[in-house]
Amino acid sequence: MNYDLLLSFVLATSALACSPGPDNIFVLMQSITNGKQYGLATVFGLISGCIVHTTLVAFGVSAIIKANDNLFFAIKLLGALYLLYLAYKVFRGDSRIEFSNTSAPKKSLMQLFKQGFIMNVLNPKVSIFFLAFFPGFLFSDTLSTVTQFYILGFLFMGVSLIIFSIIAILAGSISDYLKQNKNVGVVLKWLQIIVFIGIAILILL
Repeated sequence: MNYDLLLSFVLATSALACSPGPDNIFVLMQSITNGKQYGLATVFGLISGCIVHTTLVAFGVSAIIKANDNLFFAIKLLGALYLLYLAYKVFRGDSRIEFSNTSAPKKSLMQLFKQGFIMNVLNPKVSIFFLAFFPGFLFSDTLSTVTQFYILGFLFMGVSLIIFSIIAILAGSISDYLKQNKNVGVVLKWLQIIVFIGIAILILL
């Protein structure tokens, strides 16, 4: 068991969960517009969807590992290149964090849970990201790869659940801080870039 690798995974996941993206911005806006419980309902929906992606990646990649080590290396190489591409996209993107002011009809807690779940499950980029992210953090020579992928998946969900829930609960304070401190966007942008490049290097090595 390589606990240092697991710790690196948790730290990388934490950094990515804190970085502004469509999911946590959506959670933030639901909490600001409708209240904390509605933001939390969205969070639980989004996190639940990760189980589907974890399952697809766990069984798919595990079968590939058993079939051909070279093919698994090719997947890790493509994963590293994909993460470098994501770093490039963030670098080319705007560092400003935009808040949408458009008012949407208020939905029930269950509707927001379902919306968060569907948003996550039907987003192919999540599976691609898991496919790029997880193989570099396989941490045991004794546990099966399926078990390791599920452990990584549940760690990812647990860390994201904690951070997204904090965003939902502290939505008002966070949005006020982000609006008053424009440089935060630049810091978070470079944090994303460093994390993506760092993970890509770790996978290649």
